[in-house]
Amino acid sequence: MQYPLIDRQLLVSLRLAHGTYNFLVMLLFWHQAWLGIKIRKARKARAPLPFPAIRQHRKGGPLYAVLAVLGYVYGIILVMLDTGKIFEYPPHLFLGTVLVLLMIASVAISRTIRGQESASRTPHFAIGIAILSVYPVQVFLGLGALF
Repeated sequence: MQYPLIDRQLLVSLRLAHGTYNFLVMLLFWHQAWLGIKIRKARKARAPLPFPAIRQHRKGGPLYAVLAVLGYVYGIILVMLDTGKIFEYPPHLFLGTVLVLLMIASVAISRTIRGQESASRTPHFAIGIAILSVYPVQVFLGLGALF
């Protein structure tokens, strides 16, 4: 096979779309974190719970995780179309894989949260912090792969 498998200009546009899409997904995760912190603060202060924020947090989390996984798959497809080598950008691939695994873990743990004092809340919070810490690094590495 001769790489790239698609027109070079189309590939540039698709790579830019991949980066933009994943940057927007990262912003959705920051919004999700803001909701989670708002809920956590109210719960810790034993204040009235912000039910609209809880509803939005519960609905958004799994959806945003799916969007992130789709962005990950999109990136792998782009690399395969461009070079045919999945390990063309190893740090970016590694962190993307870590992010996907963290998101799967976060969604799985969130399913076990029951009641105000659930033991699953702290691991869910810690994984969320890890996601927020890794995502900007992933975006930075993606910019290196883009240019």
